[in-house]
Parts: sequence; C-alpha cells; structure tokens
Amino acid sequence: MTRTEYDKTCEVVCTDNDRVAQADVDHFESKKFLNIFMAGNKIKMMWNGRVFVGNAFGFEFTTPGPREYKVNPGRGF
Repeated sequence: MTRTEYDKTCEVVCTDNDRVAQADVDHFESKKFLNIFMAGNKIKMMWNGRVFVGNAFGFEFTTPGPREYKVNPGRGF
C-alpha cells in the first residue's frame, strides 16, 4: 500500500517581475488550496485549474504546488 506525500517547500513565481522564490508549505490540499509562508508572511493561494494563485504585498504569485511523491512503507521493518 503506497501513500502520497508532499515536499515541505515549493517554488513560487511573482508574475509581476518573474522572480522565483522558495516558500514553506503550511497547509495544502491538492487541487483546492495552498497556504505558504514567504518572507515570514502567510499567503493563501487558490487552485485555478492549472496553478495555485495568491496575492500579497501588492504582487501576484503562482506555483504548481509542492512536489508529490509516493512512499512505499515496505514490510514494516
């Protein structure tokens, strides 16, 4: 039985100036919403069908979200 896990960080792009930054993932629900911390501030992002979009500091930010990976717990040893 495999389970899905997600990275604790993700890359965020500022659409106003195309700068890329790393953000810490706070709360995440796949293809629904994502809360991140960037520069000590919480940014709420919503899924628009392609990427997560959020606004803060007068800028718009987008991200595909944290990287997803499958974990196979093995035989429990």
